[in-house]
Amino acid sequence: MTDYISGKIEELTPTQVVIDNNGIGYRFEISLQTYALLEGKGSSRVYVQTQINTRDGSEVTYGFANKDERALFQLITSVSGMGAASARMVLSSLSADEFRQAVISENVNLIKSVKGIGLKTAQRLVLELKDKIVEGGGSDSSALFTVASNETVEEASTALVLLGFNKANVQKAIQQILKAKPDSSVEEIIKSALKML
Repeated sequence: MTDYISGKIEELTPTQVVIDNNGIGYRFEISLQTYALLEGKGSSRVYVQTQINTRDGSEVTYGFANKDERALFQLITSVSGMGAASARMVLSSLSADEFRQAVISENVNLIKSVKGIGLKTAQRLVLELKDKIVEGGGSDSSALFTVASNETVEEASTALVLLGFNKANVQKAIQQILKAKPDSSVEEIIKSALKML
Protein backbone atom coordinates (compact mmCIF):
# COMPACT_ATOMS: atom_id res chain seq x y z
CA MET A 1 0.00 0.00 0.00
CA THR A 2 1.20 3.53 -0.78
CA ASP A 3 2.05 5.43 2.41
CA TYR A 4 2.46 8.92 0.95
CA ILE A 5 3.08 10.79 -2.27
CA SER A 6 5.11 13.92 -2.86
CA GLY A 7 4.79 16.33 -5.72
CA LYS A 8 3.27 19.65 -6.64
CA ILE A 9 -0.40 20.53 -6.48
CA GLU A 10 -2.01 20.57 -9.93
CA GLU A 11 -5.60 21.02 -8.76
CA LEU A 12 -7.07 21.80 -5.37
CA THR A 13 -10.72 22.02 -4.38
CA PRO A 14 -12.29 21.76 -0.91
CA THR A 15 -12.97 18.04 -1.58
CA GLN A 16 -10.13 16.88 -3.87
CA VAL A 17 -6.48 17.42 -4.66
CA VAL A 18 -4.48 16.31 -7.69
CA ILE A 19 -0.75 15.85 -7.04
CA ASP A 20 1.63 15.76 -9.99
CA ASN A 21 4.38 13.23 -9.35
CA ASN A 22 6.83 12.83 -12.27
CA GLY A 23 4.21 13.78 -14.86
CA ILE A 24 1.45 11.55 -13.45
CA GLY A 25 -1.52 13.17 -11.71
CA TYR A 26 -2.83 11.37 -8.62
CA ARG A 27 -6.32 12.38 -7.41
CA PHE A 28 -7.22 12.16 -3.71
CA GLU A 29 -10.41 12.81 -1.79
CA ILE A 30 -9.62 15.23 1.06
CA SER A 31 -11.26 16.86 4.09
CA LEU A 32 -11.60 20.61 4.63
CA GLN A 33 -8.86 20.26 7.26
CA THR A 34 -6.41 19.04 4.61
CA TYR A 35 -7.65 21.63 2.13
CA ALA A 36 -6.92 24.43 4.62
CA LEU A 37 -3.38 23.12 5.17
CA LEU A 38 -2.64 22.68 1.44
CA GLU A 39 -4.23 25.96 0.34
CA GLY A 40 -1.65 28.54 -0.60
CA LYS A 41 1.15 26.00 -1.14
CA GLY A 42 1.08 26.86 -4.87
CA SER A 43 3.75 25.06 -6.85
CA SER A 44 5.89 24.09 -3.86
CA ARG A 45 6.46 20.40 -3.21
CA VAL A 46 3.97 18.86 -0.76
CA TYR A 47 3.67 15.50 0.96
CA VAL A 48 0.25 13.88 1.16
CA GLN A 49 -0.35 10.83 3.37
CA THR A 50 -2.60 8.30 1.62
CA GLN A 51 -5.25 5.76 2.53
CA ILE A 52 -7.10 3.49 0.08
CA ASN A 53 -10.63 2.45 0.96
CA THR A 54 -12.64 -0.14 -0.95
CA ARG A 55 -16.39 0.28 -1.18
CA ASP A 56 -18.79 -1.74 -3.34
CA GLY A 57 -15.85 -3.11 -5.33
CA SER A 58 -14.35 0.27 -6.22
CA GLU A 59 -11.32 1.89 -4.63
CA VAL A 60 -11.26 5.47 -3.38
CA THR A 61 -7.96 7.04 -2.36
CA TYR A 62 -8.01 9.60 0.43
CA GLY A 63 -5.26 12.14 1.05
CA PHE A 64 -4.23 13.81 4.30
CA ALA A 65 -1.93 16.74 4.95
CA ASN A 66 -0.37 14.92 7.91
CA LYS A 67 -0.11 11.53 9.63
CA ASP A 68 -2.17 12.78 12.56
CA GLU A 69 -5.30 13.29 10.46
CA ARG A 70 -4.83 9.97 8.68
CA ALA A 71 -4.49 8.12 12.02
CA LEU A 72 -7.72 9.72 13.22
CA PHE A 73 -9.47 8.84 9.94
CA GLN A 74 -8.44 5.20 10.40
CA LEU A 75 -9.67 5.25 14.00
CA ILE A 76 -13.06 6.72 13.03
CA THR A 77 -13.58 4.20 10.22
CA SER A 78 -12.86 1.37 12.67
CA VAL A 79 -16.18 2.17 14.39
CA SER A 80 -19.07 0.08 13.08
CA GLY A 81 -21.35 2.11 10.83
CA MET A 82 -18.70 4.77 10.13
CA GLY A 83 -17.56 4.67 6.53
CA ALA A 84 -14.86 6.72 4.86
CA ALA A 85 -17.33 9.39 3.68
CA SER A 86 -18.63 9.87 7.23
CA ALA A 87 -15.08 10.03 8.61
CA ARG A 88 -14.20 12.69 6.02
CA MET A 89 -17.30 14.68 7.04
CA VAL A 90 -16.22 14.53 10.71
CA LEU A 91 -12.72 15.73 9.81
CA SER A 92 -14.17 18.50 7.63
CA SER A 93 -16.45 19.76 10.39
CA LEU A 94 -14.15 19.44 13.40
CA SER A 95 -10.41 19.76 13.75
CA ALA A 96 -8.57 16.63 14.89
CA ASP A 97 -8.06 18.16 18.35
CA GLU A 98 -11.71 19.26 18.61
CA PHE A 99 -12.88 15.74 17.77
CA ARG A 100 -10.51 14.12 20.28
CA GLN A 101 -11.57 16.54 23.02
CA ALA A 102 -15.25 15.94 22.19
CA VAL A 103 -14.76 12.17 22.52
CA ILE A 104 -12.70 12.43 25.73
CA SER A 105 -15.18 14.84 27.35
CA GLU A 106 -18.13 12.82 25.98
CA ASN A 107 -19.51 15.90 24.22
CA VAL A 108 -22.10 14.01 22.15
CA ASN A 109 -23.82 17.28 21.11
CA LEU A 110 -20.71 18.57 19.37
CA ILE A 111 -20.17 15.26 17.55
CA LYS A 112 -23.79 15.03 16.41
CA SER A 113 -23.57 18.59 15.07
CA VAL A 114 -21.61 17.01 12.17
CA LYS A 115 -23.86 16.53 9.14
CA GLY A 116 -25.01 12.90 8.88
CA ILE A 117 -24.08 11.97 12.47
CA GLY A 118 -27.08 11.20 14.67
CA LEU A 119 -27.31 10.76 18.41
CA LYS A 120 -26.74 6.98 18.39
CA THR A 121 -23.72 7.25 16.06
CA ALA A 122 -22.23 10.04 18.20
CA GLN A 123 -22.71 7.91 21.32
CA ARG A 124 -21.10 4.92 19.57
CA LEU A 125 -18.10 7.03 18.55
CA VAL A 126 -17.60 8.14 22.17
CA LEU A 127 -18.10 4.63 23.53
CA GLU A 128 -15.75 2.90 21.07
CA LEU A 129 -13.05 5.56 20.77
CA LYS A 130 -12.68 7.16 24.20
CA ASP A 131 -10.26 4.59 25.63
CA LYS A 132 -8.30 4.39 22.36
CA ILE A 133 -7.89 8.18 22.17
CA VAL A 134 -6.90 8.47 25.84
CA GLU A 135 -4.23 5.83 25.17
CA GLY A 136 -2.97 7.90 22.23
CA GLY A 137 -4.76 6.14 19.36
CA GLY A 138 -5.37 8.20 16.22
CA SER A 139 -2.85 10.76 17.35
CA ASP A 140 0.65 11.93 16.65
CA SER A 141 0.12 14.68 19.18
CA SER A 142 1.83 14.56 22.54
CA ALA A 143 -0.08 17.59 23.82
CA LEU A 144 -3.46 15.89 23.94
CA PHE A 145 -4.63 17.39 27.19
CA THR A 146 -2.99 20.81 26.98
CA VAL A 147 -5.57 22.47 24.74
CA ALA A 148 -8.17 24.80 26.19
CA SER A 149 -11.18 23.06 27.73
CA ASN A 150 -14.02 22.09 25.44
CA GLU A 151 -16.35 24.54 27.23
CA THR A 152 -13.93 27.41 26.56
CA VAL A 153 -13.73 26.57 22.84
CA GLU A 154 -17.51 26.14 22.57
CA GLU A 155 -18.22 29.41 24.40
CA ALA A 156 -15.80 31.39 22.22
CA SER A 157 -17.12 29.74 19.05
CA THR A 158 -20.75 30.48 19.96
CA ALA A 159 -19.95 34.11 20.74
CA LEU A 160 -18.18 34.61 17.40
CA VAL A 161 -21.00 32.94 15.42
CA LEU A 162 -23.53 35.19 17.23
CA LEU A 163 -21.43 38.17 16.12
CA GLY A 164 -22.16 37.07 12.54
CA PHE A 165 -19.03 35.17 11.55
CA ASN A 166 -19.17 31.95 9.51
CA LYS A 167 -18.87 28.85 11.73
CA ALA A 168 -16.26 27.17 9.50
CA ASN A 169 -14.08 30.32 9.52
CA VAL A 170 -14.53 30.65 13.27
CA GLN A 171 -13.39 27.05 13.87
CA LYS A 172 -10.40 27.54 11.58
CA ALA A 173 -9.38 30.71 13.45
CA ILE A 174 -9.81 29.09 16.88
CA GLN A 175 -7.72 26.12 15.77
CA GLN A 176 -4.87 28.46 14.74
CA ILE A 177 -5.14 30.41 18.01
CA LEU A 178 -4.98 27.23 20.11
CA LYS A 179 -1.98 25.96 18.15
CA ALA A 180 -0.11 29.12 19.12
CA LYS A 181 -1.43 29.29 22.70
CA PRO A 182 -3.21 26.08 23.79
CA ASP A 183 -4.39 27.38 27.19
CA SER A 184 -6.12 30.54 25.88
CA SER A 185 -9.10 31.87 27.82
CA VAL A 186 -12.47 32.62 26.18
CA GLU A 187 -11.63 36.34 26.06
CA GLU A 188 -8.19 35.72 24.55
CA ILE A 189 -9.65 33.43 21.88
CA ILE A 190 -12.36 35.95 20.95
CA LYS A 191 -9.95 38.92 20.83
CA SER A 192 -7.44 37.01 18.68
CA ALA A 193 -10.17 35.64 16.40
CA LEU A 194 -11.63 39.12 15.81
CA LYS A 195 -8.26 40.23 14.47
CA MET A 196 -8.17 37.24 12.11
CA LEU A 197 -11.75 37.15 10.84
